Amino acid sequence: MAVSATETAATRVKTFLEKRGKGIGLRLGVKTSGCSGLAYKIEFVDAANEEDKLFESNGINIYVDAKSLQYLDGTVLDYTKEGVQEGFKFTNPNVKDECGCGESFTI
Repeated sequence: MAVSATETAATRVKTFLEKRGKGIGLRLGVKTSGCSGLAYKIEFVDAANEEDKLFESNGINIYVDAKSLQYLDGTVLDYTKEGVQEGFKFTNPNVKDECGCGESFTI
């Protein structure tokens, strides 16, 4: 099982952590939400949880809780900028369908 980040995403995470002045990485997870059932959640990590699985990618630490890992296995986190829109993008090989607004997905 693995979760990774592109170089672009890792650079952005490092910048965010530097601006915050603290943090050891990023936590990725899923929550029940939206019209398709699951939505991604992302937060900065100041301390790892015991149940977290740690992945190191392009110089950053990515933490994933055990429950979310089954949904995120193989996911690549990227950071994209398209016009005035910018943000993290998840490329998840497990996704079977997404809602029309792109906020939630089904495995």
